[in-house]
Amino acid sequence: MGYRTCFLGLLPLLGSVLGYANPESCSGTCTNSHDPAIIRRSDGTYFRFSTNGKVAVHTAPDITGPWTYQGAAIPSGSSIDLPGNGDLWAPDVSLVGDTYYLYYSVSEFGSQNSAIGVATSTTLDVGSWTDHGATGVRSSSGKPYNAIDGNLINADGRYYLTWGSFWGDIYQAEMSSNPLKLASGVSSYQLAYDPATTALEGSYIFKYGNYYYLFYSKGKCCGYDADRPPAGEEYKILVCRSSSATGGFADKNGVACTNGGGTVVLESHDNVYGPGGQGVYDDPTHGPILYYHYVDTTIGYADGDKRFGWNTIDFSSGWPVV
Repeated sequence: MGYRTCFLGLLPLLGSVLGYANPESCSGTCTNSHDPAIIRRSDGTYFRFSTNGKVAVHTAPDITGPWTYQGAAIPSGSSIDLPGNGDLWAPDVSLVGDTYYLYYSVSEFGSQNSAIGVATSTTLDVGSWTDHGATGVRSSSGKPYNAIDGNLINADGRYYLTWGSFWGDIYQAEMSSNPLKLASGVSSYQLAYDPATTALEGSYIFKYGNYYYLFYSKGKCCGYDADRPPAGEEYKILVCRSSSATGGFADKNGVACTNGGGTVVLESHDNVYGPGGQGVYDDPTHGPILYYHYVDTTIGYADGDKRFGWNTIDFSSGWPVV
């Protein structure tokens, strides 16, 4: 009993021992944040886009909040004619010139009948978005990938969209210079694959220094209240890096990301369970931050309980540490 009591007393310190910081402060509406996407407008307003609610939009004066719900980015749903076009997933937002591009996914859970769409705005505000529908990234049975979880990267003036979930995991292709569509005549190629589980998704590429870092989520994302996976098989955030945005990604031990490589950045610890759906933002105050959703085990495991989390990233070792 004495040993058990001692061990339980050490549990709150476990995250620190493993090197994982607890999420930084968040006030206001910190739920409704599944698969968050963060961007800051030139006037200092932070925007958070998230899965469901036809892309829910929250704003705040600071990354810490207070976050306030503003409405749906695409209130009429997507013009893409697929099941799920009224329940949009996994937003990703980028500024290209003076226009914001919002990529989203149309699918149903467990289906490969999926597509990535895009909407544009010059202000980010609710009511300002124009839906352009399909980008040309689409999947169906027999494709090597599932066309969800798109992320745009500008690499030396050329735009690439990275996407994927299960099946053949993470893929990429070049976009046109006005990144509404795939570039003419391009083919997609694989960036990451885990042959043991294929349970990779939610990729996000961020350049820091001389490297491009490919962040992604691995494991079971959802439904923890009804069907919690064995310990360690819930969502976690991994990373590989490369000197190129278009391939050659490997983990800290040199294992190729296309052959099961991946270095853990953040996983369950303390009251944090299943962190994932992540992105990276270079904040003017805090520097690079990792943002993500997670469930707080003291509150509940339901998808509706998923909270917005963020931590500063230390790249001093050449690898992201939170």
